[in-house]
Amino acid sequence: MDFVRDPIDIEKTSMQIIENSLPFLRKMPEGERAIIRRIVHTTGDLSCPELIKISPDAVEAGLKAIRAGRPVVTDVHMLQAGINSRKLARFNMTTYCFIKDPIVIEEAQRTGETRAMVAMKMKAELLDGAIVAIGNAPTALFTLCEIIKQDKIKPALVVGTPVGFVGARESKEELVNTPVPYITMIGTRGGSTIAVAAINALLNLAEEIF
Repeated sequence: MDFVRDPIDIEKTSMQIIENSLPFLRKMPEGERAIIRRIVHTTGDLSCPELIKISPDAVEAGLKAIRAGRPVVTDVHMLQAGINSRKLARFNMTTYCFIKDPIVIEEAQRTGETRAMVAMKMKAELLDGAIVAIGNAPTALFTLCEIIKQDKIKPALVVGTPVGFVGARESKEELVNTPVPYITMIGTRGGSTIAVAAINALLNLAEEIF
């Protein structure tokens, strides 16, 4: 069977198919276009753009944080592992995930809260000015929004795409109503791969204009 083998050609062809299938993308600002295109490529789903919401200040806020070498804090290790390490290194960026931190685990057991919630609370200072990416746990996103609304911190950008049928939709609705730049996918759909796609799209943009 004849098929495309070169990874660069595969990605280039995929992106061209997406552009041809979604002509409205050509009318969008390049930053938003790049994020949506990367998410579509990741999901293989041409219908998902209608669910993606990007605040007007999100792209510039994300690029500014990347250029400044701000950290990326994630809710789960799968999300952390998916972010392009070479490009993170180029901008002197560090990633953090505290879901398996012994102190976080101990506090979650004591309080009965999820580890994702406890991690957001215990590491709140690190979230200030950081890119925060939540791809799995709605409880983490609810907690983060609450902390932001209390004026305790302000992340540079929140990529909030938790997935599921319990709290995911509601947590993303809360994010949209929180005074912080955001990228999200409304409804029950989402996941760590979506958040990874958004951040990697921003890293690609930052590298192109570095």
